[in-house]
Amino acid sequence: MSILYVVATPIGNLSDISSRAIETLSSVSVIACEDTRTSSKLLKHFGVQTPTSSLHQHNEHHKYSYFIDQLDGGNNVAMITDAGMPGISDPGFLMIRAAHQSGHQVRVIPGPDAVTSALVSSGLPSDSYYFHGFLPHKKGRQKQWEFLSTLDCTIIIYESPHRLLKCLKESGQYLGEERMVAVCRELTKAFEETVRGTILDVRSVFEQRPSIKGEICIVFAPKSYQETSLQGQDNEHV
Repeated sequence: MSILYVVATPIGNLSDISSRAIETLSSVSVIACEDTRTSSKLLKHFGVQTPTSSLHQHNEHHKYSYFIDQLDGGNNVAMITDAGMPGISDPGFLMIRAAHQSGHQVRVIPGPDAVTSALVSSGLPSDSYYFHGFLPHKKGRQKQWEFLSTLDCTIIIYESPHRLLKCLKESGQYLGEERMVAVCRELTKAFEETVRGTILDVRSVFEQRPSIKGEICIVFAPKSYQETSLQGQDNEHV
């Protein structure tokens, strides 16, 4: 049977792509792209000339059958999104499931991922975490905050820059303004930053900015987490 390759692409810095990813994208018959225009820049940069076809949230429900036909015909297929790992708050789930159900192999080419990058960057507990993706803009948003408030593990969500302050205000209401949080912005890019502190303090930082830009990952500490100060610790453990 043929192989569907799920290929992670850089979330910012192009140097983060692996040689295996480039080799795979160059060797398959067709590449399923979230946005062919965005992906064409990446593929051109690395000299990949493989034909592309779109697979995004608006056409995935019917378009995946085209790629399954390619696999059925003996052609290997790769799938990429605009950035990061397909299927993580991006198209991919339906395609991967269909490939499995059709008896084809699915192989993941690992690489950059905003979720784990933000988790590690945050300096918050990483032994147990819950990834929620994007909160709904309106309907169901309150219920999802209520659910998140019951969790006692690290919580990671995605947010757009123009809704960041609203998100931090709501998180203070539902999680408590003294909850530790890290806002990770523009990961792997030139202006990457992690703003870390209590929800109240971090919100204050961003309220003072004239504008907020970039891709954003927010990491909330578990509700039982208490930050330990370095002061007074044994130097050999600092």
